[in-house]
Amino acid sequence: MDRTGEAVALGLRGDPRVGTLYILASALCFGSMAIFARMAYASGVDIPSLLLLRFAIASALMWGTLVAKRMKLPRGRGMVMLVAMGAVGYAGQAFSYFTALTYASAGLVALLLYTYPAIVALLSRLVFKHPFTWMQITAVGVALAGTVFIIGKAGDGKPLGIFFGLLAALIYSIYILMGSRFPKDVTPTASTAVITSSAAVTYFVVVAVKGFHPPATGKGWVAVLAIALICTVLAILFFFEGLERVGPVRASVFSTIEPVFTVLLAAAVLGDQITLPRVFGGVLIVGAVLLLAREGALAKHVRPE
Repeated sequence: MDRTGEAVALGLRGDPRVGTLYILASALCFGSMAIFARMAYASGVDIPSLLLLRFAIASALMWGTLVAKRMKLPRGRGMVMLVAMGAVGYAGQAFSYFTALTYASAGLVALLLYTYPAIVALLSRLVFKHPFTWMQITAVGVALAGTVFIIGKAGDGKPLGIFFGLLAALIYSIYILMGSRFPKDVTPTASTAVITSSAAVTYFVVVAVKGFHPPATGKGWVAVLAIALICTVLAILFFFEGLERVGPVRASVFSTIEPVFTVLLAAAVLGDQITLPRVFGGVLIVGAVLLLAREGALAKHVRPE
């Protein structure tokens, strides 16, 4: 690459607008998971088997990419962080989320999970002394309000369900913050490979105890492959690319657009109804995203060379 190409690459690397697009692409990928999951469940696959297949297929794809491109794996602290994020972060968040669903309504669990932007902002300030502006605080509040309208009636929940719902949000928040502190030798491709592999090992142990129940139809296998490729590999890759550019607070708020994409895809693919409160909630979330995107662009414009 010549000097001009290097300059362009470095410029894009630090461009918050590019980071915003990566996070939005990640949210679209994650948001499609509910659609593919419903297709997979209809084929008879259970949750542990689905998660094992999801992470096993994803890790195989990523290791193939690493070998083909002759990319190096991180060492030391970076490798320890990645293994922990996969085996504890992804596995623990999924366990907490699905356990919460057995003690509380899906709406309440979703609302509890989407408190993570506020948790990320708080932990980022307390632990890493990350400064955030009133615009960021406002965007977090607007995004949370929008999520309430998108998800709708929360319903009832037992204390244990509320506990596990908040635990899922806390684990995901820590996951995001850890991802923002990677050493320089950790690339998005390597991180995705190690994280998915670590999560696959965890669910292999679970399936070994509970039994393996794969999809019984070809349509179910297509859905599982889509979850592995779109909702895992691409979603994680895009997220880490964006996280590096916009930081944990903005990334977490931008990610709240995920339920908006889920609602739109459910309406287009499954014929679900889009109500006026959901439209209003979507407008609030998009407004929060645009608010932070504008702040990031202004910050880049006035940043001294």
